[in-house]
Amino acid sequence: MCIACTHTIHRAQHNFGWNKDFAPAVVAKPGETIHFECMDSSGGQLGSDATLETLNNLDFGKINPVSGPIYVEGAKPGDALKVTLRKFIPSGIGWTANIPGFGLLADQFKEPALHVWSYDANSMTPALYGPGGRVPLKPFAGTIGVAPAEPGTHSVVPPRRVGGNMDIRDLTAGVTLYLPIEVEGALFSIGDTHAAQGDGEVCGTAIESQMNVEATIELVKDARLQTPRFTTTEPVTRHLDGAGYEVTTGIGPDLMTGARESVMRMIDLLTAEHGMSAVDAYLLCSVCGDLRISEIVDMPNWVVSFYFPRIVFA
Repeated sequence: MCIACTHTIHRAQHNFGWNKDFAPAVVAKPGETIHFECMDSSGGQLGSDATLETLNNLDFGKINPVSGPIYVEGAKPGDALKVTLRKFIPSGIGWTANIPGFGLLADQFKEPALHVWSYDANSMTPALYGPGGRVPLKPFAGTIGVAPAEPGTHSVVPPRRVGGNMDIRDLTAGVTLYLPIEVEGALFSIGDTHAAQGDGEVCGTAIESQMNVEATIELVKDARLQTPRFTTTEPVTRHLDGAGYEVTTGIGPDLMTGARESVMRMIDLLTAEHGMSAVDAYLLCSVCGDLRISEIVDMPNWVVSFYFPRIVFA
């Protein structure tokens, strides 16, 4: 239990979207630390006993619940909400799925696929994946943000200028995030916790895993921030760097095509070298491989690289 926390937002206190008229779960003062009971992106529909049938019956009206919102006293449009992520308390259970119609290579992977993870929530040792695979873990919140100024309820799926479903894998413990405030009280919410993810989340899911989160909320008055920014306190890939990387590339005049090609070539490499199926390689790329823009100035062709950490099979 968080001794320093002033409030607890319970799991039942959640919403499936953003709306400036949502009633706050609690009113907090700047400087208070809050314990959030977050849900995974399925809203608890996919647990340790999940099967393909469970995945096929997923209710998409109940995905990506966010715990909150928090009304912050004194928060006004034009201010910034300073969120310091203090601690993640993992559950030890997670899942990764290929959901038809979703993901970078949705046109190639049209059938549903599901991998259920079990990991040590105390030691957070790398999670097993098939024969020989061990994925290093790094808990973070995929969805974190405040309410937009536009009236009505807005989908939680796309990221927004006020945050939301950004899926930035470096929003982990110790990081300070700044969010532009557009409505009185800010109305901060958080959810969609992950045990690990690669930059890009290429198949559309990471290691989706229910966790609790402790965060301190502060205000920066009249910050006039246009989009979110954050500060890290340590190297962001240290958990992956130990054995180097395999890297594939996509080169051409379109960044999205380059991203797709670099991932496709990594899938080909993993299936050839480790004997796994293409869809298993695709899921694995999503939870620990990183898409990077390597070059964007030498027109007319740009270079997108996909980095896969060799430590997974070391």
